[in-house]
Formats: sequence, C-alpha cells, structure tokens
Amino acid sequence: MTRGTASGQEHLTLRTDALLYGDNTEFRNPFREGETIFGAVARLVADLEMSPRATLSLGVFGNQRFGSDRAFEVVRPVVALTITGRRSSFVFGALPSRAAAAPMGPDRAGLHSLLPPLQRETLAFDRPYEAGLEWIFHGAALRHRAWIEWQRLNTPEHRERFDAGLNAEVQASRAVSIPLQLHVVHQGGQLFASGPVADSVSAAAGVKLEWGLRGGRRASAETYGVLSHDTPDRAAPGRSLNGTAFFARAAIEQGGWRTHLVVWRGRDFVKEEGDPNYGALRRNSTYHRGTRDYAEMGLTRRFRLSPGAFIEVSGRLHRVERYYEYSYRVTSSVDLSTRVR
Repeated sequence: MTRGTASGQEHLTLRTDALLYGDNTEFRNPFREGETIFGAVARLVADLEMSPRATLSLGVFGNQRFGSDRAFEVVRPVVALTITGRRSSFVFGALPSRAAAAPMGPDRAGLHSLLPPLQRETLAFDRPYEAGLEWIFHGAALRHRAWIEWQRLNTPEHRERFDAGLNAEVQASRAVSIPLQLHVVHQGGQLFASGPVADSVSAAAGVKLEWGLRGGRRASAETYGVLSHDTPDRAAPGRSLNGTAFFARAAIEQGGWRTHLVVWRGRDFVKEEGDPNYGALRRNSTYHRGTRDYAEMGLTRRFRLSPGAFIEVSGRLHRVERYYEYSYRVTSSVDLSTRVR
C-alpha cells in the first residue's frame, strides 16, 4: 500500500473513558466479609482506523484506589487490534471497557455481565484491566460475547492463571429468549511447577421473559439452572466438588429507575471468582454441606448526564442464610471521543 493511499484511508480518534466507583458492603457472615471499595478507573486511547474493518488502539490504563499510598494501584499499556465485520467484531489485545454500556443495576455490573455466582460484580473495580482475545457477535437471533484473558504468567513463584467465558442469548420470540453462560478459571502452566494445577468451571442456562407494562415500564423475569465443578488441586482429585443450583431474577424498569429481586438455592456450589454469598465455601475454608439459600432485593436510580455519561446510585438488602445485611453503591461512567483526523 502506498503512502498516499494509506493517508487517504486512515482516521485518528482520541478516546477517553473513566469509571468512578464507591461500593460498600456491610457483610459479616460466614461466607463473605464486608468491604469498602472507592476509586477510579481511566484509560486514554488513540484509535487509528486503518480501514473500515481494522482499528489499532494505543494508550494507557490506570486504576486509582482512594486512600492508597500509591498514585495508581495498576498502570498498564493499552494495545489492541479490532477487526469489525457486518455482524461481529474480534479484539486482540487489551479488551475494551464496557462501563458506559453496562446494563442498569449492581447485579448486572460485572466485567462481562455474567450472573453474580459465576463472576462477582466487584471485579469491575478490583480487576478492571483485561487483555486477551474476544469475539462479539450480533445476529438476528443470536448474540454472544466470548473471551479469554490472561491474569498472570507462569513463573518460579506462581502458576499461570487465566479465565475464559461465554455470555450468549438466543432470541426465541419477541418476548422470550434463551440465555447461556459459561465461565472457566484455570491455574496451571508447564514451565514451572510452582503451585497446584486448578480448575473452576460453571455453566448456566435458562429462560428469560421481557414485556412492556402500562406507563412505559418494562418487566423481566429469568430463571437458570446452574452447574459447577471445582478442582482446587488436580493432584488431589478427592477435593473436587460438583454443585447444582437454581437462580431466579425479576426486575421492573421505568425512566431511570430499576427494582430487582434475586432468589438462589444451591447445593455444594463452589466457583472461583464467583460471589461468595452464593457459594458453599466459608471464609474459614470449610464447606457448607447441604442446601445454601440466598436472596437480595435492590433499588437503582440512574441519572443520565449526557449521551456518554451517567451516575448510578443503588442500594440492596441481602439475606445470606440467617444473616440479614445491606450494601450500597455509587458509580459514574464517562465515555468521550474526538475525531482528530
């Protein structure tokens, strides 16, 4: 390709996105400890559109925790190649932030909008940087997001660790869809035998209904059957545990308001990166044998500041077995871009 042809096709866009978060969980139960998380995630990226199908992104990412002795807890480069087709896109490198496009509600605010027992929502604050591969598809009846991302390398000090997942939905009719979710966390590596080889897998499938109500309200109801398999050490297969569970969620939305109810019942369910409130593993590393119950009820208000910015305030009541607790969260997302050339 000649220099003149390239300059005629390339476009440069400067983009910045930021997520400010404040999350407080007043938990004190055998499964999850209370925690306060305040901070800000920001990335500044230059998107070079080499053609209508290929974009190279270069920039910097930072996660600041308020009150920390360090300016940033994590600083990483942003290097990504995005290839876009008619119905899908493929990302190789730093995975894009989805904070601005996240669905309303703290129960759906995780890194990939997975069910909380599969992947807890607070990872969007604790581990907001992800790098790997991702395939996003939007068809007439099928939508999915599939990814694999590396969290650490295999070194003499520790094993390699990565997670992979699928969040898909098949539209069966105008009001009915079939959601499918899969998440895998693997720890291993062959270069250095520094620690156990471990696997934690969970899958969920169900039915989701959405319909309109009077006054512009929208209602939804979804139910899932959930399976888990947890192997903390492949060299000790007797420690592996298989679990089953039922997850149900109902919600009503109207004009920036959302209220939701979650009900969960599981048995021997253990999932790495899952919300401990749903699991059978206690904080003291013992297992809860028998049926685990969990429920939560929440109210969310989202204030739209501009097409690319909002503030969301939410509060929840939680029932973890015989413990009743509460939590609240304030987040703000800003996503801005400017075409330079």
